[in-house]
Amino acid sequence: MASLNVIVASDSFKGSASSRRVNDYIAEGILRVTPDARVTRCPIADGGEGTMDALISARGGRVCSVRVTGPLGADVTAHYGFIEEERTAVIEMAEASGITLIEQTAINALCASTRGVGEVILDALDRGAEHMYVGLGGSATSDGGMGMAKALGVRFLAADGGEVTDGLAGLSELHAIDITGVDDRVRQAEFIALTDVFNPLAGRRGAVYVYGPQKGIAKDDLPIVDAWMENYGYLLKRDVRSDAADVAGSGAAGGLGAALIALCEARVVSGIDFVLDAIGIEEDMRDCDLVVTGEGRMDSQSANGKAPVGVARIARQHGVPVVAIVGSRADDLGAIYREGIGLVIPTTTEPATLEECLARVAVSIPLAGESAMRAFLLGRTPIPVP
Repeated sequence: MASLNVIVASDSFKGSASSRRVNDYIAEGILRVTPDARVTRCPIADGGEGTMDALISARGGRVCSVRVTGPLGADVTAHYGFIEEERTAVIEMAEASGITLIEQTAINALCASTRGVGEVILDALDRGAEHMYVGLGGSATSDGGMGMAKALGVRFLAADGGEVTDGLAGLSELHAIDITGVDDRVRQAEFIALTDVFNPLAGRRGAVYVYGPQKGIAKDDLPIVDAWMENYGYLLKRDVRSDAADVAGSGAAGGLGAALIALCEARVVSGIDFVLDAIGIEEDMRDCDLVVTGEGRMDSQSANGKAPVGVARIARQHGVPVVAIVGSRADDLGAIYREGIGLVIPTTTEPATLEECLARVAVSIPLAGESAMRAFLLGRTPIPVP
């Protein structure tokens, strides 16, 4: 039998292993079963963790570091990718304003700011970037991108003419937006926002109602906080002449999407589709026998812009079977199977705490990779009759 061509393209298992590491673990298991298989590893991401690594690995580039203002004001070191030949910066907003940097409490939800994201953008502009790819996943913030915009020169004014405070709380004071001081380089650069969610800015499907609780906003406070966000959208329309609040994806990253659309004229696109196109995975699938993808947790929401389904949709166009390896799974994955994933293999094989599962990925993921390959071969190998 000719050597098998296998593509391994898993998202990260958040909190335990990067996309690159997960791919290596899966490949290890596959090669235990078929040592002569040709395994192509493709780091991927959907606009969240791993986006920078996936794009600079595919396009060439280096990682830059810069000290910026963290979500609560203390300095943090943020990393971003820079592709010199293309004058392109690849920024993960979570590097500066991510949910892993702070505790999710009510007070932090009001104070957390995206100022550091704007400071990363300024550093990239100083290096000569003309194209900005901004991943919106993993945010700690719900400030509508106001902090980012402040760093770029926008003034957010209260009724008395003074500047409002940073963070979501500042939206409660917001009366006007002044964009006359925006850095000219921002207007000249191209911005593309990469996301896996396409919620509007405000309303029942907006940034506050859908994602506010996981960032510490109390349920009883959702209506009033959403009203602040709705007013922000109104002011973007009145003072910036932008309908950003109504654009799908404007509610991503606590409304950072809206600020990028209104103030940077960003296009909002599917993060996974953008990454898969950039790394050229479809070309590899033309001569492929099996695709193995994965993510930390697979449920019905995985069908809405998440990495494994993005991979499966391309594989289905070429008639390639897809197996997904996941840390855990929901009971009902009908929507996932309809997108082209044929088999879902959880890495958990026995009762264990979350901490124990995270600690065992170097063992459990290769075992799941082995199972994926054995399942694939089972469908190709005749069963001998005794």
